[in-house]
Amino acid sequence: MKQIVIISGKGGTGKTVITGAFAALAENKVMADCDVDAADLHLLLKPDIKERNEFRSGKTAVIDAEKCVKCGKCVKLCRFNAIAENFVVDPVSCEGCAFCSFACPAGAIRMEENISGEWFISETRFGPMVHARLGIAEENSGKLVSLVRQQAKELAEKNNSDWVIVDGAPGIGCPVIASISGVDCAIVVTEPTLSGLHDADRVIKAAKYFGVTVKLIVNKYDLNTDMTGKIEEYCKSGGIGLVGKIPFDESVVKAMVKGKTIIEHSENSPAGKEIAAAWNFMRKKLEEKI
Repeated sequence: MKQIVIISGKGGTGKTVITGAFAALAENKVMADCDVDAADLHLLLKPDIKERNEFRSGKTAVIDAEKCVKCGKCVKLCRFNAIAENFVVDPVSCEGCAFCSFACPAGAIRMEENISGEWFISETRFGPMVHARLGIAEENSGKLVSLVRQQAKELAEKNNSDWVIVDGAPGIGCPVIASISGVDCAIVVTEPTLSGLHDADRVIKAAKYFGVTVKLIVNKYDLNTDMTGKIEEYCKSGGIGLVGKIPFDESVVKAMVKGKTIIEHSENSPAGKEIAAAWNFMRKKLEEKI
C-alpha cells in the first residue's frame, strides 16, 4: 500500500481538483480529506456517510453552582475574561488552561472535554473515503488530521487497498505536518506566480525536513510562462521532480460546477490529459519505490 498526499503552500491552487482526478484514475484505493479546516473534496466525490463519530479535543471550564462560594477569585484570575460576574463560563473565550480550576478554593471548577467536530467513514463512487468536519472556531485541527489519516490507513489495510490518496491541508502549519507524516510521496501544487513559488518553497522545505519525498505540479502554467520557467529552474536546482504542467482549461471549471472530476467530465481535455499523465508517472514511480 502506498500513501500519496497532495498539498500546497496556500489554498486555492487546485489541490482538490487534482486529488479528485487522482481518485478517479487510481484503482483499489481509499481517499482521505485532511483539509479539515475547509474541507471541499466531498463536493466532488459526494460521499454517502456510513459511519459518524464525534471528535473530542481540548477542555472548557465548568463551574458547579452548588459548590461555588462566589468568592470571585476565578473572575479576577482569568486572563481571558472567560468567567462572567455571575460565575458563568463563556466557552468561546475559555482557553482551557485550567488555572481557575486549580485556584478555586471550593473545588467548584472542573474541566470538561469539548466535542470539537465529527469524522466520517463514507462510500463514494470511487471507493471508501474518510473525512471530517471541525467545529466553528475549534482548535486542534492537526490532531483531527492525524485521526483521519490513521483511520484511512486502517481502512486501506482492512480492504487490502493499493493506495491511500490524501487531500492535504494547505500552508505549513500543524495540519500540513500531520498530513505528510509517513506518506510515500507529497505532491505540491502551485501556480505560476512569485507568491506561488514562495509558498511552494516553504512547504517543500517543511516536507524535506521531515524526510518526505516531494514532487511538484504547476497548475495553469500557461498563464505566466516566464514564472513557470523560474519554477522549472527552481525544481532543477533543488532536485525536485516536476511531474506535471497543467494548462488553464475551462473544462475544469465546468466539471466543478457539475460536481464531477475533470476525468469524468472531459478526460481528453488538455487539463484532463496532463493530470492523467502526471498520475501515470507517479503511479509507476511509486510502484518502483521512487
